[in-house]
Amino acid sequence: MNSKQRAYLKGLAMNIEPIFRVGKASITPELCNALREALEARELIKIAVLNNCDDDAKELATLISERTGSETVQVIGKRIILYKPSKTKATIVLPK
Repeated sequence: MNSKQRAYLKGLAMNIEPIFRVGKASITPELCNALREALEARELIKIAVLNNCDDDAKELATLISERTGSETVQVIGKRIILYKPSKTKATIVLPK
């Protein structure tokens, strides 16, 4: 993903609310499955890392990206933005 595409996705993500929250339990297999399903349905999701989570948001973003096959668009503070093109109904068209 190039910087122009990343900037485009950041702009789209500004208007969405976090749909997942990572708390004390951190990353569980159930959370990863739910994230995969959400990425397939929405392509672009935002995750909030709660204060009671001891893990670093950047490390969590890397781990989640690896487990879901997605790309980390941005990590700002305790917010993670992930992108993965849908296999069945792609709606986001990235600039070249």
